[in-house]
Amino acid sequence: MKDATPQALGRLLGDISSRPASADEEAPSLLAPGRAAMSRAGLRRQIESVARDLAAAGVRPRDRVAICLPDGPEMAAAFLGVASVAASAPLNPAYREEEFSFYLADLAPSALLLPAASDSPARRAADRLGVRVLELTADPRTSGSFRLSGSADAQDAEALPPAGPGEVALLLHTSGTTSRPKLVALTHRNLWTSAEHIVRSLALTSEDRCLNVMPLFHIHGLVAALLSSLLAGGSVVCAPGFQAPMFFDWMEEFQPTWYTAVPTMHQAVLLRARQPGWFRERGRLRFVRSSSAPLPPTVLAELESVFAVPVIEAYGMTEAAHQMASNPLPPEDRRPGSVGRAAGPEIAILGEKSEFVGPDTRGEVVIRGANVTAGYVNDPSANESAFVRGWFRTGDQGYLDAGGYLTLTGRLKEIINRGGEKISLREIDEALLEHPAVSQAVAFAIPDARLGEDVGVAVVLEANADAAPSDLRDFLSKRLADFKVPRRIVVVAEIPKGPTGKLQRIGLAQKLGVTAAEVPAGSGVPFVAPRTSVERKIARTWIEVLRVDPIGMTDDFVAVGGDSVLAAQIVARIRESFGVDVSLPEFFEAGTVEGLAALLEKSGERGVDAENVSG
Repeated sequence: MKDATPQALGRLLGDISSRPASADEEAPSLLAPGRAAMSRAGLRRQIESVARDLAAAGVRPRDRVAICLPDGPEMAAAFLGVASVAASAPLNPAYREEEFSFYLADLAPSALLLPAASDSPARRAADRLGVRVLELTADPRTSGSFRLSGSADAQDAEALPPAGPGEVALLLHTSGTTSRPKLVALTHRNLWTSAEHIVRSLALTSEDRCLNVMPLFHIHGLVAALLSSLLAGGSVVCAPGFQAPMFFDWMEEFQPTWYTAVPTMHQAVLLRARQPGWFRERGRLRFVRSSSAPLPPTVLAELESVFAVPVIEAYGMTEAAHQMASNPLPPEDRRPGSVGRAAGPEIAILGEKSEFVGPDTRGEVVIRGANVTAGYVNDPSANESAFVRGWFRTGDQGYLDAGGYLTLTGRLKEIINRGGEKISLREIDEALLEHPAVSQAVAFAIPDARLGEDVGVAVVLEANADAAPSDLRDFLSKRLADFKVPRRIVVVAEIPKGPTGKLQRIGLAQKLGVTAAEVPAGSGVPFVAPRTSVERKIARTWIEVLRVDPIGMTDDFVAVGGDSVLAAQIVARIRESFGVDVSLPEFFEAGTVEGLAALLEKSGERGVDAENVSG
């Protein structure tokens, strides 16, 4: 990098082709399956085009612009273009209409970017709130190339000027537990600094290429994969989300030097891996990175065996513009179970009286540095509690050893980390309390061998009310994204209270007897055992992939912890076992072992013979 002074990303992105060691303007910057690569010069032109289109649409400097696009190169280029001149606010396309309504109302953006002709519930929420929609039409030939409609003719429009280092580049909501989700404002200086920290930690250069499978509405994908790669002068493969069946095809096609992901994705990759070290002669991988949730040491060891490269575990959070600590590259010491040493901001540990404590003493992890947010938007009470003497309180508990390596031992904040997805417990409480039959509701974490944590809720019903857990889950599924819907809803006569009379979350799973082994797969639905050999084989596959036992005929896939990643794994196993190709839409429509068995038995002419399938 030609200078280490944090600058505005607008200036970085507006002159992307002039990065060090990248004089070739036709060198690739964004790549994607089935498309030609976008060059550095092409990315610069696309960013400039966005600046003109936004100006023509009436967007002004420092305005907020929401983005709701599927993962891929268009999302990457749109974020870069918007963030270079305005405050970008990426949103999860999986949100329900009520969630979009909340986030859009809280953001008050001057415009929302959506795919052309999209029927996303975001459009309905925007229409109701009077937010202008700008439609994005992708060029099917080139990765990241698109045009924006919904604005006046932009040909003669004067582009918005690049933002300054201290101006807001990114707005992301983060989950709280005692209030509604908080809005984090990150400046260009915050993002530049964090990306630079990652470049240094991983020794990234213009020769590096990242395979990004992380969502681009999360800080992990935006900063760790995208911005750090561009800051180093390298390139990024923008995958259309994480798809385990395609992962190794992408690895062979694009020959990345690294990829970064959350532990559940790494585990899905391992399920499809071949013999140890098989990839060594087939690629140019330099390392694998993991962040956003604790990486089990056994998974780290398996990854290193399969890829024959070091696995680098890091520690990040939205308020720090992602990276706070990281294990170093070899030959320095990497320590499984530790998230590494400070890799950007300063890290310290505070004791019970907010005093700084020495090595090997547990306390709250606090940070400070140029990558740390200055505070939450319009939330003075949250800011007052979040900072102590200039240090930001992470809410995580841990200790530093004598060598400066940080080990996390728990979390002080009441947030569920479901495989890297951070879920506000209070948000679930409030959604359930909208149900007319619910008197009290308290969400809590339940242990999960695969995800680390999943969502449980204790509910007290109104007098003489009648609502089954399945009814309440259906109610929530219309209001919350799938990953937020509780796996277990327990109806109780009374929720345990603390000494001050407050409803307690911590320890609630144990008090109610909800443990990993005791969570019934049916989640409120009566258990029906598999009957035929086909049903037994399907149920066994679900048990192996979901790590939930037993699995009954009528157990709903999503309700017992399933998601699109695990669905893809089961579909692949069905193809191997039965010789039948089932699409993901067909799989989710079937929804249960019973439904999937019926679908397969209808496909007998394609190789399914119930009498010859060993159960």
